[in-house]
Amino acid sequence: MLPPVKKDRVITQLPTCFSPNAALQTKDGFHPQVKAACEVQKTDIVSLNIAKVIVVGDVAVGKTCLISRFRKGAFDKNYKATIGVDFEMERFEVLGVPFSFQLWDTAGQERFKCIASTYYRGAQAIIVVFDMSSVSSLVHARKWLEDAMRENDPSSVLLFLVGTKKDLSSPDQLVEVEQEAIRLSEEIKAEYWAVSAKSGDGVQDFFFRVASLTFEANVLSEIEKSSSRHVSDIIRLTDRREADNTATKRSSDCCR
Repeated sequence: MLPPVKKDRVITQLPTCFSPNAALQTKDGFHPQVKAACEVQKTDIVSLNIAKVIVVGDVAVGKTCLISRFRKGAFDKNYKATIGVDFEMERFEVLGVPFSFQLWDTAGQERFKCIASTYYRGAQAIIVVFDMSSVSSLVHARKWLEDAMRENDPSSVLLFLVGTKKDLSSPDQLVEVEQEAIRLSEEIKAEYWAVSAKSGDGVQDFFFRVASLTFEANVLSEIEKSSSRHVSDIIRLTDRREADNTATKRSSDCCR
């Protein structure tokens, strides 16, 4: 039995992006087909919604603190470095439909990379995290993404590039790093966000955005599969009718 959805995890509208200049989508609302499916509660489409989200990036960029801030609403300055992979589950309600959100927090240390990479497969979203006060972590973001994409289909994964520790950067440094981050996000087709786990700035908005877009992608995928199955049924039925008609015609010809 899954736990009930908390009141602060209810999403009724598509959250806005962080920057229109570096967003996956700039539309104002959910796809009409998704809203229609949720309104009529089509059980074959929206009953089993779950998304796997992996979080990757250099050691000490703030991956664990980012997840902890969202889940617990507080900053844990005494956190322990992730060994291998940690797993967390969040429950949402999106457009009235329960939605489970798997967060896979992977270790940034090189010696754990082989262990962590075994959990990359089957992700609906990849969050690449870098430290806004460390230019090298942004440079390394591309390699983390490449490693994660080896185990996934690029056409079916949503990508997010997230800068953490924005509270530690000077205004000039923040502008410079953000310009580079936006350029990278455009190149790798990722949505860019800048957040602070310490202050909480942007953290909930970011995860609500990730949950909403992955939910929408999942439902659209199920709608497409359902339509394909329906078309296949029609084709099989048409082929059967043609075969029956051919057999009937042959039988009639034989009786003449």
